[in-house]
Amino acid sequence: MSQLNELRTRRRFLGGLAFGAAVATVNGAFSVKGAFAEELVRTPAQTEGPFYPDRLPLDTDNDLLIINDDITPAVGEITHLSGRILDANGNPIRNALVEIWQVDKHGAYLHRGSENHAQRDKNFQGFGRFLTGSTGDYYFRTIKPVAYPGRTPHIHFAVKMKGREKFTTQCYIQGEPANDRDMIFRSIRDKKARESVAVEFAPVKNSRIGELAAKFDVVLGYTPHA
Repeated sequence: MSQLNELRTRRRFLGGLAFGAAVATVNGAFSVKGAFAEELVRTPAQTEGPFYPDRLPLDTDNDLLIINDDITPAVGEITHLSGRILDANGNPIRNALVEIWQVDKHGAYLHRGSENHAQRDKNFQGFGRFLTGSTGDYYFRTIKPVAYPGRTPHIHFAVKMKGREKFTTQCYIQGEPANDRDMIFRSIRDKKARESVAVEFAPVKNSRIGELAAKFDVVLGYTPHA
C-alpha cells in the first residue's frame, strides 16, 4: 500500500467511533455524569483572544496534524483530544459545532498578527472543527499545547449552536507550573471551575511514538428547554 493510501485509510479510521472509544478508555471509561447532574461544574467562559484565525485553512477537519492529503505531519507531541458537550443537567448536546485553535510547536498561531508567524509550522493545521452527534462526543487529533511569551499552554475552544450565543473557553494542562502565573487562568476565581478546565495529558498505553490523550468535557450553563 502506498504512503498516500495508508494516510487516507488512517484518516478515515480516525473519524470512526471505534478509535474514539479506545481513546476514551485510556484512563477508564467515560463517566456517566447525567446521573449526577447536581455535581456538574459549569465550564467557565474565557476570552476568545486576539488570535482566532484571520484566514481559515482550506482543511478544517478534526485532524490538525495533516493538511488535506499531505504526508508530512506537524511537529509536536501527538495528542488525542476528546470529550463531550453537555447541558446543565449533564445531557449530551447534539449538532454542536466544536472549534479548537492553538499555537504550533513554535508558539505561532494561524494568524498574521502572531508574534512569530513567519516561523509557523506550515504542516500544522492550527484550527479544526467537529460536529457532535447524539452522544455529544467530539474528537480531535492535535499536539500537546506549548507556552508562548505571556501565556501558559492552552487550547482555545468555541461551541456554536443554532439559536445560541457562541460559547468560548480554554483548556489547560493539569499540573502545569505556569498555570498559576497565567492571568487568564487565574481569572477563574472558583476553585472547582478552575480545576475543570485543567485536564491530564496522559500517555496512551502501548503507543510506540509517545502519543497522549486528554479528555475535556464542556458543560454549558443551560438546558435545551429552559
